[in-house]
Amino acid sequence: MRLLHTSDWHLGRAFHRVGLLDAQTAFIDHLVATVRAERVDAVLVAGDVYDRAVPPLAAVEVFDDALHRLADLGVPTVMISGNHDSARRLGVGAGLIGRAGIHLRTGPAECATPVVLADDHGDVAFYGLPYLEPALVKDEFKVKKAGHEAVLGAAMDRVRADLAGRPEGTRSVVLAHAFVTGGEPSDSERDITVGGVESVPAAVFAGVDYAALGHLHGCQTLTERVRYSGSPLAYSFSEQHHRKSMWLIDLGPAGEIAAERIDCPVPRRLARIEGELEVLLADPELERYEDHWVEATLADAVRPPEPMARLCERFPHTLSLAFAPRRPDGDPAVSYAQRLKGRDDREIAEDFVAHVRGSGPDPDERAVLQGAFDDVHADDFAREVAR
Repeated sequence: MRLLHTSDWHLGRAFHRVGLLDAQTAFIDHLVATVRAERVDAVLVAGDVYDRAVPPLAAVEVFDDALHRLADLGVPTVMISGNHDSARRLGVGAGLIGRAGIHLRTGPAECATPVVLADDHGDVAFYGLPYLEPALVKDEFKVKKAGHEAVLGAAMDRVRADLAGRPEGTRSVVLAHAFVTGGEPSDSERDITVGGVESVPAAVFAGVDYAALGHLHGCQTLTERVRYSGSPLAYSFSEQHHRKSMWLIDLGPAGEIAAERIDCPVPRRLARIEGELEVLLADPELERYEDHWVEATLADAVRPPEPMARLCERFPHTLSLAFAPRRPDGDPAVSYAQRLKGRDDREIAEDFVAHVRGSGPDPDERAVLQGAFDDVHADDFAREVAR
């Protein structure tokens, strides 16, 4: 059975205020053309269909068009909700849409209810595990501690239990939206850290033939059977070197995996440039970036006048401008920036406690701080879902 694995469409998202709906529409065109040309048997969309819980109407229209075109091809599609989606909104009408071959899995209770498709070698069971916010689904899965590994592990236990009751030789595919250990993040994914544990081991997917992952925006192979497709478009300058693609997966009669990357259209390439303004404006080596979307970081010790306007004269698609003046060693601004670099909210809070009190928090205080951040994160997520 031939599968096309994609994820993280983020319909409705802009790139530094530049609308991407035309590029997203071009991707849908490419997706449909690939399904037809490669004789795909099923399309897998592993979450973050939209960029936010209440997407703009234009994004909904692109999604609606995609569903109609996939249904017209007669190729089944299995789709889950991600952490950017409103699971309840995305799942509206799922029963009716399913009759057209578009199978939406947006609720935790549906994790062990597969979409079963067949080829010449027997059945393939497709299990959809939508993004599982631990604080909101721990009761559903009866786990004692609200953590990503606990809830995803419990969901996979249900999958394996259902699979064990199916005819011998039934092959299996899981769609999941999560941060799996070994994956390389970018700046454009929303943090899903809870309880200090942000990732789950790839071993949680043991027992299935293929795990089609969403959430991280870079195409990645964690194991032969556990892969991220990545997003079809770049959504931050940290994705400058990403090769945007989809996975074309051939699932053999005994569960063998053969994988090929299918490149996605690139609306405009990205470039990060850094240096003093006059150097950036004159360096001939930077000519190749003049048609790119550009993020410029100026190193001038004194901020130059009208830097954005001057940059745009040479790089008309400059979208982001930052300042990082070169400072001598020992400069307090440098040391403070270095202390904060790479730290999460809890670590910054602990550093602040140490700064004002002279000593860091003890284990009990650390637990209180972590609990406070977890509560804020869960409340924010619950409000977004309820919107």
